[in-house]
Amino acid sequence: MGFEMIKPGVVLSSLVFALMGVIIFWLCFIIIDKITPYDLWGEIVEKQNVALALVVASMSLGICVIIAAAIH
Repeated sequence: MGFEMIKPGVVLSSLVFALMGVIIFWLCFIIIDKITPYDLWGEIVEKQNVALALVVASMSLGICVIIAAAIH
């Protein structure tokens, strides 16, 4: 195992897939934020709703795992 993993094509495709994953995650998060009946950011930051923060964190991890499996 040498430097075959440092080819420009491999690095570029890894960056493209990482960017795609971040964009898809961000779009999913915006959709979830729009379909909830309240402002997620306001509830978490301003009202210090820890339970909602944990739910959003677990939802984010779930979306990330799904995106990673789909891209992989």
